[in-house]
Amino acid sequence: MKIVILGTNHAGIAAANTLLDHYQGNEIVMIDRNSNMSYLGCGTAIWVGRQIEKPDELFYSNPAAFEAKGAKIMTETEVSEIDFKKKLVFATNKAGEKITESYDKLILATGSRPIIPNIPGNDLDGIHFLKLFQEGQAVDAELAKDEVKRVAVIGAGYIGTEIAEAARRRGKEVLLFDAADTSLASYYDEAFAKDMDENLAAHGIDLHFGELATAFKGENGRISQLVTDKATYDVDMLINCIGFTANSALAADHLDTFRNGAILVDEHQQSSDPDVYAVGDVATIYSNALQERTYIALASNAVRTGIVAGHNIGGTKLASPGVQGSNGISIFGFNMASTGLSEKAAEKAGLDVAVTDFADLQKAWFLHEGNEQVKIRIVYEKESRRIVGAQLSSRSEIIAGNINMFSLAVQDKLTVEQLSLLDLFFLPHFNSPYNYMTMAALKAE
Repeated sequence: MKIVILGTNHAGIAAANTLLDHYQGNEIVMIDRNSNMSYLGCGTAIWVGRQIEKPDELFYSNPAAFEAKGAKIMTETEVSEIDFKKKLVFATNKAGEKITESYDKLILATGSRPIIPNIPGNDLDGIHFLKLFQEGQAVDAELAKDEVKRVAVIGAGYIGTEIAEAARRRGKEVLLFDAADTSLASYYDEAFAKDMDENLAAHGIDLHFGELATAFKGENGRISQLVTDKATYDVDMLINCIGFTANSALAADHLDTFRNGAILVDEHQQSSDPDVYAVGDVATIYSNALQERTYIALASNAVRTGIVAGHNIGGTKLASPGVQGSNGISIFGFNMASTGLSEKAAEKAGLDVAVTDFADLQKAWFLHEGNEQVKIRIVYEKESRRIVGAQLSSRSEIIAGNINMFSLAVQDKLTVEQLSLLDLFFLPHFNSPYNYMTMAALKAE
């Protein structure tokens, strides 16, 4: 078969590697509009904030690696149209040459694109987005300028919060805005998000929550002011981080799509066209917490969906087990992790849920060095007792691994009672005999 893959970041790479490593004899063509591949965008803030000096290690593969396996790679090549009836992909390369590629199977791994606020002045110089490596380079170059002293970040989700930290680490005055009442409102309930807000404020970030941007004003074509529904602020630079949506324009007229334009796929990553598969941020995904199709743009999900698509195209029937949307963040040494649904998100989705909270030290009480406070919340359905989410926060990094247990609990539909007597190991160096995870479960009404 000839398999064409559009997009060579996490999802496209995972699909290509699966096909090349396990199913010999296929012709693999990979096309991407960027000059690079495999960029870990989640590391942008780490590099921009100079926690690492160079971005080189944020790339884990390159075109040469796939060419060595026999794939044909076309970077800096823009796809303009797909003829799904004739199975043809039309593109233009950097030199301006027109290219036509036929396919037997097509994998759409075109990812997501930043949401651009539709407000006056959004085309001014000095306004940036964060998705691609090139956008990270542009932000990094701006922060290197002495005249850039005051930076506004719009959107206090993961990317916005991380880049706010990075700009602060670079010595800038940082103003962080969000229409929600807290940071990280999509992932954590207020009781947890408020702790992150206090952490941000303690490190000098000026918080403006419950505040909506209404206009950008400039001087000589460059942004100089941010106008909100509450005030006007002088700024030297602005970074938009208000979210992403599926980059599905090439296929939206032909394939069935979700409400945000993401391509609807089944458990094999197959779209409404049996010869077209969609993976990563351009596609829907099954949420085990919601028990329905939804949209969750995460690199970890992208990798899994690419693997699933590769095996199914290669001839091995493999159904995705669904996801929980597990995630984590570390800002100025304060760590948070969550999986599934927060209480607020569950109620918004129509689930009748309750929560159980607990707080304790990470290690046994008689150990003092590095023994940090841990907060935990478990979200579960009142009637079925099924666990649908969990949240953890601490200055201890150990919590990052613990959230994976809750991810499995959501996937396997465990009840809060089943978790309460789970066999968890005990060693004073790591935890207490009354483990905070089982204690939280035992406290459930």
